[in-house]
Amino acid sequence: MPGLDDDQLLSRYSVRALAEETGISKSQVSLALQRCLEVGLVRKERSTGVPRANVRALLKFIVHGVRYVFPAKPGEITRGIATTFAAPVLEGQLYSAGELPMVWPDARGNSKGQAIEPLFKSVPFAVRRDPELYAMLALVDAIRLGHPRESKVAAERLAEYLE
Repeated sequence: MPGLDDDQLLSRYSVRALAEETGISKSQVSLALQRCLEVGLVRKERSTGVPRANVRALLKFIVHGVRYVFPAKPGEITRGIATTFAAPVLEGQLYSAGELPMVWPDARGNSKGQAIEPLFKSVPFAVRRDPELYAMLALVDAIRLGHPRESKVAAERLAEYLE
């Protein structure tokens, strides 16, 4: 990131900082990072040791595999945080044929729609703190839950975010 020195980068992407930002435990963050390194979804920068996404591999996994690894079906009507085509990142770009919007259940959410289980239970916490993370996770949901046209639009937008 421009303007940050190596120590700032290392502290920003430490297991502790990632756990605080995402609401995921330090042990789970550490295990996830290790697994992502093993399978090539993350690489450590040679000069700093900071973990960086392998964008090409990550995008391939999301587009072709996420719906199989993290399947989801719309559930009951609930209050929550808008995701998929109802999220701000896709608002006005995709329209549903009378379907209710999909939401991550959250008592503090401001949308009403069909419940969708998020990729991880702390997603509502994390996306309230980080609008860019919110956009990317909503796009991932549009890919994992959408029809081919919706998935294609979401994948193109996600590629823009990741590059």
